[in-house]
Amino acid sequence: MVTLLVARQVSASRVGAVMNRNLGALRSGASYWLVLLAGFFEPLLYLLSIGVGVGALVKNIQMDDGALVPYAVFVAPAMLAASAMNGALAETAFNFFYKMKYSKTFDAILATPVQPIEVAFGELAWAMVRSALYTAIFLVIMVMFGLAEPWWALAAFPATLLVGMAFGAVGMVVSTLMRGWQDLDLITVGQFSLFLFSGTFAPVGGYPAAVEALVAALPLYHAVELVRGLALGLVSWGLLGHALYLLVMMVAGLWITSRRIQRLLCS
Repeated sequence: MVTLLVARQVSASRVGAVMNRNLGALRSGASYWLVLLAGFFEPLLYLLSIGVGVGALVKNIQMDDGALVPYAVFVAPAMLAASAMNGALAETAFNFFYKMKYSKTFDAILATPVQPIEVAFGELAWAMVRSALYTAIFLVIMVMFGLAEPWWALAAFPATLLVGMAFGAVGMVVSTLMRGWQDLDLITVGQFSLFLFSGTFAPVGGYPAAVEALVAALPLYHAVELVRGLALGLVSWGLLGHALYLLVMMVAGLWITSRRIQRLLCS
């Protein structure tokens, strides 16, 4: 029922208009490209320093099915998932908040026939452009380094888009709850904690049972497991569970964002 109601409210042309506004702003802001490049290089440097550097010492990692893979091959898909998360959150946490709180961009947009749910869809779609750019380049690097087979890298790309949409939707929700720029520090801490403790650098099966259960509840864990399974060709029914987690996360984020925009800007 909720899905049908949202589908009736959303106009593709109005969502496209929100994206075109962002594209126009991008063309007039050269500094944005520097920020874009900076966000991409962070997970790449982690891959080179930890995946390749530490990998020379660790050698192989045993997967849950007993297979042994080189450490860099194990870490690379996790960095790919983190790259998708970083790209989406950078757009929906920082830029979304600025447009809503300071530049009053959304006030102007909502003075037109555009609805709050269409603002949410348009901003998420725009965030996906950034996230998809990060992951596409990262996948090419993985293939060049021999860390993924080309066909499996291609199969993993849609999964990275789902990761970006899930975190982008939640990022917009968080932006509507922020009080000021100081709250970005809390987002950074949360983002870095997810990055460290979501099975990115070691299999979660080696953790104590209580810690393993906690990690299994984290969103980036599901993102890492989904992307890693596809990138390494370890396809199983469990991947559907990870994908469903991220899909629910995306839908809930979009719905809450639209309600928050309605409450903050239209009441």
